[in-house]
Amino acid sequence: MNHAAITEASIRSMVDLFYGRVRQDAVLAPVFERMLAGRWESHMPRMVAFWTKVLLGTGEFQGNVFGRHMALAGIQREHFVHWLTLFRLSAIETFGIEQADVVIQVAERIASSLQLGYFGECVV
Repeated sequence: MNHAAITEASIRSMVDLFYGRVRQDAVLAPVFERMLAGRWESHMPRMVAFWTKVLLGTGEFQGNVFGRHMALAGIQREHFVHWLTLFRLSAIETFGIEQADVVIQVAERIASSLQLGYFGECVV
């Protein structure tokens, strides 16, 4: 399959769309605001860098994503349902249904890893 639609610019668009939705979501917004209040503008380039590294293998993202997320208190299974739902919608809207598949698969693997860390099992 040709993944030509997945570029740094399209990743940036998806990340902006996704986090715009996160900030409006009744379940996710409080969690993200607790951690990122006043820092959204500086954090967004980091999210673009992360997804660019994961999806294209390029960029300079460095960090312990798993460790940072495991340090968050109060994460529930419901958060993963909302996160994946909003991510899938954003990926499909940005890349189209066929191109989004590879992006969604990566997000599902990341979510599975985090769920194992939080709950000892994958719940979504």
